[in-house]
Amino acid sequence: MLGGMHRIRSLFGVLCLLAAFPSASISAECPDYATCSHGLSIWGDLKYPKDFDHFDYTNPAAPNGGRIRYAETGTFDSLNKFILKGVDAAGLDLIYDTLLTSSYDEPFSEYGLLAETVTLAKDRSWVIFDLRKQAKWHDGTPITAEDVAFTFHTLMEKGHPYYRAYYAEISGVEVLGKHRVKFTFANKDNRELPLIIGQLPILPKHYYDTQDFEVSTLNPPLGSGPYRIDGVEAGKWLQYRRVEDYWGKDLPVNRGRNNIDILRYDYYRDAAVAVEAFKAGEYDFRLENMSKIWATAYNDFPALAQGRVKKERLRHELPSGMQGYVFNTRRPMFADRRVRKAIALAFDFEWSNRNLFYDEYQRTTSFFANSDFAASGTPSPAERALLEPFRDQLPEAVFAEAYTPPVTDGSGNIRTLLLEADHLLKEAGWVVRDGVRVNAATGEPLTFEFLFISPAFERVTGPYIRNLKRLGINARMRVVDSSQYARRVEDFDYDIIINVYGQSLSPGNEQVDYWHSAKADVKGSRNLAGIRNPAVDAMIEALLKAKSREKQLTALHALDRILLAEHYLIPHFHSRYFRILYRNAYDRPQTPPKYNLGLDLWWANPEKEACLQQPGDVHACLEKAESH
Repeated sequence: MLGGMHRIRSLFGVLCLLAAFPSASISAECPDYATCSHGLSIWGDLKYPKDFDHFDYTNPAAPNGGRIRYAETGTFDSLNKFILKGVDAAGLDLIYDTLLTSSYDEPFSEYGLLAETVTLAKDRSWVIFDLRKQAKWHDGTPITAEDVAFTFHTLMEKGHPYYRAYYAEISGVEVLGKHRVKFTFANKDNRELPLIIGQLPILPKHYYDTQDFEVSTLNPPLGSGPYRIDGVEAGKWLQYRRVEDYWGKDLPVNRGRNNIDILRYDYYRDAAVAVEAFKAGEYDFRLENMSKIWATAYNDFPALAQGRVKKERLRHELPSGMQGYVFNTRRPMFADRRVRKAIALAFDFEWSNRNLFYDEYQRTTSFFANSDFAASGTPSPAERALLEPFRDQLPEAVFAEAYTPPVTDGSGNIRTLLLEADHLLKEAGWVVRDGVRVNAATGEPLTFEFLFISPAFERVTGPYIRNLKRLGINARMRVVDSSQYARRVEDFDYDIIINVYGQSLSPGNEQVDYWHSAKADVKGSRNLAGIRNPAVDAMIEALLKAKSREKQLTALHALDRILLAEHYLIPHFHSRYFRILYRNAYDRPQTPPKYNLGLDLWWANPEKEACLQQPGDVHACLEKAESH
């Protein structure tokens, strides 16, 4: 389950196993072979009862109004986010409602949005959603079970390959009545299935009766969510307007959310241009991902000194996941794990952190960093039981201490690591002749390309390439535009790229698309490394069948060990903070959500806005506005 870049981009529980579940609403009409509830949690521990008024981290009295402008880099040419064609625009989730919606202060819980109640078979073979009768599309047409069934069939048959992977174990959908729909599961052991189908964004059947779903289009589609598209210019900007008569605005799950009237996304060529645009007041909120920019770009920033802009670090409890240089193992030179490990040894994180990152980061050492899903120490007996059948296929390192990247002294002298890399490369059949690393059998030089969508990583990769040169490896960088980059990634036409593998608080079905052999050759899949490893497949299958948190942890620890020891990517680094700058015209709830930045909880403050219209320093005016 996930979340992405402007979308710091969610499941179902063991309700059937609970003799008593105080937070669930058990209907008097609920059959004895099922469990009925207003919300669902992966392990059955819902925080909010049936009659809750609002989430604790929202302000139900937040006023509506105002606008906020965001920035995106790159371009877009489509408002259809559900297909492989085109580059979709930012924010499109805003126009669609889902059956259930996630809580931001629970690890893995969802509550009814389009669905008023959920009925889960005790043998977990099916789930039924009863839709709210007041739910309607923006054109006033009621939302029905037919729309839900249409959505599922359409996404599975015509949608992006991601949907076929994510919902692969859902065997069917059946309309039981105008507002009642049933999903049947092929795998009753996969505890996530009822929850991930709850994330399904519902599409209007009557709209697509006259529109071609498979077309990349800039015509605003019909939705049902809290916002509708209010204007668009391809590749430049996109604007959403809050729906005044939004059918779900008074639901407990929505109280205090979606407060700002106008949301606008402006597109910029690259991050450097976007930074200067923010400093010039061209947009209102910036999530800063680059440590150098955070440390240096805003020091002589008059708006910050005058109080017009706020700069804050907000600590969060989200898993960091994994960012790194991803090897395309479909390329013959990367097929050998020894080559991959050798190339990884040349990356000097400590030097980079000291000289490039202003010591803002820590090295990522797990695919599930900052969570208890990360492997540590030696495998437990339960992990060994999963791993032993594949001992002959796995590196011995899997059965030892969990792999962590080597640590340098930050001086830039990594001779010891380069000697180890040289040994590995020679062992794998790559020798140095006339200063060039070549295949001993064919004489083919070891050369490859880092493919980037932005020049931001050139300063990080340049020193790395110099270290690779000392090994006789000829590496180079190429930056391409976002459209070309998207096409090349979809076609697996790259040597090494940078990717972020986001992880949720309950990893599940998305791991199939990330790592499973079945996705290695599926165009558009997220198995970017081209992994075909039976042991990885088995760990994912154990994860999806886990019937307790302990079994889930065991499977994820074992999976983490394999992915690390196989060196499918070179781990990067992460921060435990959101680094944000924003125009000081907004307020947010005093209790922040644990697992989300929660921009949908903010609201515009007209008194602060009035302060910002005054010349000079506005600290005193803003303090007075805040006291009100």
